[in-house]
Amino acid sequence: MGDRERDRGEFSAFVQRRQHRLLRAAYLIVGDERLAEDLLQNALIKLADRWPRVREGNPEAYLRTTLYRDAVSWWRRHRRERLVAAPPEPPAGADPADRVTLRLLFAQALAALTAKQRAVLVLRYFEDRSEREAAEILGVSVGTVKSQTSAALRRIVELSPDLAAAVGRD
Repeated sequence: MGDRERDRGEFSAFVQRRQHRLLRAAYLIVGDERLAEDLLQNALIKLADRWPRVREGNPEAYLRTTLYRDAVSWWRRHRRERLVAAPPEPPAGADPADRVTLRLLFAQALAALTAKQRAVLVLRYFEDRSEREAAEILGVSVGTVKSQTSAALRRIVELSPDLAAAVGRD
Protein backbone atom coordinates (compact mmCIF):
# COMPACT_ATOMS: atom_id res chain seq x y z
CA MET A 1 0.00 0.00 0.00
CA GLY A 2 1.44 3.37 -1.03
CA ASP A 3 1.63 6.52 1.08
CA ARG A 4 -1.30 8.13 -0.74
CA GLU A 5 -3.54 5.11 -0.20
CA ARG A 6 -2.57 4.89 3.47
CA ASP A 7 -3.20 8.63 3.92
CA ARG A 8 -6.57 8.31 2.22
CA GLY A 9 -7.53 5.38 4.45
CA GLU A 10 -6.41 7.15 7.63
CA PHE A 11 -8.26 10.32 6.65
CA SER A 12 -11.45 8.37 5.85
CA ALA A 13 -11.30 6.57 9.19
CA PHE A 14 -10.72 9.88 11.01
CA VAL A 15 -13.76 11.47 9.31
CA GLN A 16 -16.00 8.47 9.98
CA ARG A 17 -15.13 8.47 13.69
CA ARG A 18 -15.75 12.18 14.21
CA GLN A 19 -18.10 13.56 11.58
CA HIS A 20 -21.36 13.23 13.54
CA ARG A 21 -20.08 15.12 16.59
CA LEU A 22 -18.40 17.74 14.40
CA LEU A 23 -21.57 18.24 12.37
CA ARG A 24 -23.58 18.65 15.56
CA ALA A 25 -21.13 21.27 16.83
CA ALA A 26 -21.31 23.12 13.50
CA TYR A 27 -25.10 23.04 13.64
CA LEU A 28 -25.18 24.39 17.18
CA ILE A 29 -22.95 27.27 16.15
CA VAL A 30 -24.75 28.35 12.98
CA GLY A 31 -28.28 27.11 13.67
CA ASP A 32 -28.79 25.95 10.10
CA GLU A 33 -28.38 22.36 8.99
CA ARG A 34 -27.27 23.06 5.43
CA LEU A 35 -24.84 25.78 6.42
CA ALA A 36 -23.40 23.47 9.09
CA GLU A 37 -22.91 20.75 6.48
CA ASP A 38 -21.22 23.21 4.12
CA LEU A 39 -18.91 24.56 6.83
CA LEU A 40 -17.92 21.06 7.90
CA GLN A 41 -17.36 19.94 4.32
CA ASN A 42 -15.13 22.95 3.61
CA ALA A 43 -13.18 22.35 6.82
CA LEU A 44 -12.73 18.68 5.88
CA ILE A 45 -11.46 19.68 2.43
CA LYS A 46 -8.88 21.97 4.04
CA LEU A 47 -7.86 19.18 6.42
CA ALA A 48 -7.60 16.67 3.57
CA ASP A 49 -5.24 19.00 1.73
CA ARG A 50 -2.98 19.17 4.78
CA TRP A 51 -3.51 15.66 6.10
CA PRO A 52 0.06 14.40 5.59
CA ARG A 53 1.37 17.32 7.69
CA VAL A 54 -1.24 17.34 10.48
CA ARG A 55 -2.19 13.67 10.90
CA GLU A 56 0.60 13.00 13.41
CA GLY A 57 -0.23 16.10 15.46
CA ASN A 58 -3.79 16.89 16.41
CA PRO A 59 -5.92 16.83 13.25
CA GLU A 60 -9.14 17.23 15.21
CA ALA A 61 -7.91 20.49 16.75
CA TYR A 62 -6.91 21.71 13.30
CA LEU A 63 -10.34 20.79 11.94
CA ARG A 64 -12.25 22.41 14.79
CA THR A 65 -10.22 25.60 14.55
CA THR A 66 -10.87 25.73 10.81
CA LEU A 67 -14.57 25.06 11.36
CA TYR A 68 -15.03 27.80 13.97
CA ARG A 69 -12.95 30.37 12.12
CA ASP A 70 -14.81 29.68 8.87
CA ALA A 71 -18.09 30.13 10.73
CA VAL A 72 -16.95 33.49 12.09
CA SER A 73 -15.82 34.52 8.60
CA TRP A 74 -19.20 33.52 7.19
CA TRP A 75 -20.99 35.60 9.85
CA ARG A 76 -18.88 38.61 8.99
CA ARG A 77 -19.82 38.27 5.33
CA HIS A 78 -23.50 37.54 6.00
CA ARG A 79 -24.70 39.58 8.95
CA ARG A 80 -28.26 38.38 8.51
CA GLU A 81 -28.85 35.18 10.47
CA ARG A 82 -31.07 32.30 9.40
CA LEU A 83 -32.01 30.01 12.23
CA VAL A 84 -34.11 26.89 12.31
CA ALA A 85 -36.31 25.74 15.14
CA ALA A 86 -34.60 22.39 15.81
CA PRO A 87 -33.18 22.52 19.35
CA PRO A 88 -30.18 20.57 20.63
CA GLU A 89 -30.53 17.25 22.45
CA PRO A 90 -32.45 17.43 25.75
CA PRO A 91 -30.81 16.77 29.11
CA ALA A 92 -30.72 13.08 30.00
CA GLY A 93 -32.98 11.77 32.72
CA ALA A 94 -35.60 14.51 32.57
CA ASP A 95 -39.31 13.88 32.26
CA PRO A 96 -40.14 13.67 28.52
CA ALA A 97 -42.69 16.51 28.70
CA ASP A 98 -40.27 18.69 30.67
CA ARG A 99 -37.47 17.86 28.25
CA VAL A 100 -39.57 19.00 25.28
CA THR A 101 -40.47 22.23 27.03
CA LEU A 102 -36.85 22.83 28.00
CA ARG A 103 -35.68 22.13 24.43
CA LEU A 104 -38.17 24.61 23.00
CA LEU A 105 -37.30 27.29 25.53
CA PHE A 106 -33.60 26.76 24.95
CA ALA A 107 -33.98 26.84 21.15
CA GLN A 108 -35.88 30.13 21.32
CA ALA A 109 -33.33 31.68 23.66
CA LEU A 110 -30.37 30.39 21.64
CA ALA A 111 -31.85 31.79 18.44
CA ALA A 112 -31.98 35.24 20.04
CA LEU A 113 -28.24 35.31 20.78
CA THR A 114 -25.62 36.78 18.50
CA ALA A 115 -23.54 34.43 16.39
CA LYS A 116 -20.47 35.05 18.54
CA GLN A 117 -22.40 34.34 21.74
CA ARG A 118 -23.70 31.06 20.32
CA ALA A 119 -20.19 30.09 19.21
CA VAL A 120 -18.77 30.79 22.65
CA LEU A 121 -21.51 28.78 24.38
CA VAL A 122 -21.05 25.85 22.03
CA LEU A 123 -17.30 25.84 22.53
CA ARG A 124 -17.47 26.24 26.30
CA TYR A 125 -20.39 23.93 27.12
CA PHE A 126 -21.00 21.57 24.21
CA GLU A 127 -17.34 21.13 23.27
CA ASP A 128 -16.21 21.53 26.91
CA ARG A 129 -13.37 23.85 25.89
CA SER A 130 -11.50 26.10 28.29
CA GLU A 131 -11.76 29.86 27.93
CA ARG A 132 -8.24 29.90 26.49
CA GLU A 133 -9.04 27.20 23.94
CA ALA A 134 -12.25 28.93 22.90
CA ALA A 135 -10.36 32.21 22.50
CA GLU A 136 -7.71 30.56 20.32
CA ILE A 137 -10.28 28.83 18.14
CA LEU A 138 -12.30 32.01 17.61
CA GLY A 139 -9.27 34.26 17.27
CA VAL A 140 -10.36 36.53 20.13
CA SER A 141 -9.07 37.34 23.60
CA VAL A 142 -9.90 35.33 26.72
CA GLY A 143 -11.64 38.44 28.04
CA THR A 144 -13.93 38.43 25.01
CA VAL A 145 -14.81 34.79 25.64
CA LYS A 146 -15.61 35.59 29.28
CA SER A 147 -17.72 38.63 28.47
CA GLN A 148 -19.58 36.91 25.61
CA THR A 149 -20.29 33.86 27.79
CA SER A 150 -21.62 36.01 30.60
CA ALA A 151 -23.72 38.14 28.25
CA ALA A 152 -25.13 35.05 26.51
CA LEU A 153 -26.10 33.30 29.75
CA ARG A 154 -27.62 36.52 31.10
CA ARG A 155 -29.60 36.97 27.88
CA ILE A 156 -30.86 33.37 27.97
CA VAL A 157 -32.20 33.89 31.50
CA GLU A 158 -33.74 37.25 30.52
CA LEU A 159 -35.53 35.63 27.60
CA SER A 160 -36.63 32.58 29.54
CA PRO A 161 -36.39 32.68 33.34
CA ASP A 162 -37.34 28.99 33.38
CA LEU A 163 -33.87 28.23 32.01
CA ALA A 164 -32.07 29.87 34.95
CA ALA A 165 -31.44 26.53 36.68
CA ALA A 166 -30.33 24.88 33.43
CA VAL A 167 -27.66 27.53 32.82
CA GLY A 168 -26.61 27.79 36.47
CA ARG A 169 -28.06 31.24 37.10
CA ASP A 170 -30.69 30.51 39.71
